[in-house]
Amino acid sequence: MKIEHCINESIEVKKRMLEDLDLIDAINKISLKAAEILKNKGRILLCGNGGSAADAQHIAAELSGRFAFDREPLDAEALHVNTSYMTAVANDYSYNEVYARLVKAKGRAGDMLVAISTSGNSQNIINAVEVAKAMDMVTVGLTGESGGKMKDLVGYLINVPSNKTPRIQEAHILVGHIFCQAIEEEIFKSR
Repeated sequence: MKIEHCINESIEVKKRMLEDLDLIDAINKISLKAAEILKNKGRILLCGNGGSAADAQHIAAELSGRFAFDREPLDAEALHVNTSYMTAVANDYSYNEVYARLVKAKGRAGDMLVAISTSGNSQNIINAVEVAKAMDMVTVGLTGESGGKMKDLVGYLINVPSNKTPRIQEAHILVGHIFCQAIEEEIFKSR
């Protein structure tokens, strides 16, 4: 492994994102929609597996805590943080149901679900998206280049132009930070 190669690969993915005006427009639209939902007392729910779960938790923490400056907390939650719930539902039902059941419990029409899957094919994430759609929630997918099965299910798709999991995850957290900054700026403009 060459360190320079890894860094250059990451930079190339981000350059491709920068050149994709549709992708930039989608990130902007999602951010404005999320700000509108939060202004109207809605909620942002996030889910993912492994590194994508870590990204979901990171983004939720930036929104519910703070990102760039002190401000009121925003209603955002990563759905995997209750390990007792996760292990009980995985054991009693199936791991494929862990997020769908929480979306059903916590989501409301008009809320947003941000579903993160580098492949776009994780069944538990797809099940959560299907429940969110049935509940009239706004659905956002963060995936890799192909979009996987999620590309045809979500209302908004951010498909990072890579098929390498580490590069996709690096780009997802960049998108997450842009998302948080845009939301803060839109809601708390006077800062």
